[in-house]
Amino acid sequence: MEKELPAGQLHSEHFIDMASRTSRLGALEHPDGYGKRVGDCGDTIEVYLSVLGGQIQMVSFRIQGCLNTNACANTLAFLVEGRSVADSWQVTPDDLVDYLETLPADHIHCAELVVGAFYLALNDYSARPYDSWQKSYLKG
Repeated sequence: MEKELPAGQLHSEHFIDMASRTSRLGALEHPDGYGKRVGDCGDTIEVYLSVLGGQIQMVSFRIQGCLNTNACANTLAFLVEGRSVADSWQVTPDDLVDYLETLPADHIHCAELVVGAFYLALNDYSARPYDSWQKSYLKG
């Protein structure tokens, strides 16, 4: 369903908010999960997860791409932080598109790219044997 916007406004408040956020930009030093995807458009995203007790504590990312990819990455982080890893597998590109409301139709691939990298990070996390607190303790 198309959102009715005020005259002259191209994007929803959700889109503007998520596209302008920069607080999650950057790599986590010791991520619990990592995923990277390169889109056909040339955009690249790396997703880093911090997980504790099976719950996603933080998502950060590095992007070489457009504002739409940034909006999608921030939306993903907003939607999954605080959720269990198991529950986070249910997030789809459509969830990002629905939340943003005004992601251009020719940039739906940005949502697919971000969710694809996130799934790789979840898979990477799942392949590791311990939560981060256990890894630190065992190294110690």
